[in-house]
Amino acid sequence: MDLTNTPVLQMLRTRMDWLTARQAVLAENIANANTPGFRARDLSEPDFAALLRGETASGAAGKVEMVATADGHFGLPPAAAAAEQRGFAPVDRPDSESSPNGNSVVLEEQMMRLSETQMDYSIVTGLYKKTLNLFRLALGRT
Repeated sequence: MDLTNTPVLQMLRTRMDWLTARQAVLAENIANANTPGFRARDLSEPDFAALLRGETASGAAGKVEMVATADGHFGLPPAAAAAEQRGFAPVDRPDSESSPNGNSVVLEEQMMRLSETQMDYSIVTGLYKKTLNLFRLALGRT
């Protein structure tokens, strides 16, 4: 059994992928801070509630349901829904003000979003490491 394909680890990898893509979009915004007419963009957050209802970005079914594999045990749902959630699309998200040349990038707001993204990435990587350590502990491989 490949423990790296468990739903919790796939969810964390999906979040890391989203954060990586968001950082690239925010870096592009900062790079174009002086480009006339440039509109700031951001990525829309993946909808966790929709994922639980079985609605994925590609339209594939993947509803999360509890499945008993043995008396007293509950299995984790298939991870296909989490893998299909990788289609992130940037959306226009202008900042709070625009310059006279039509540029909507405010460097302070972009830097705050970058900082938020970096902190979230650190949290997710920490959770990923802790989950792997829990698997090692459960398997007796400390």
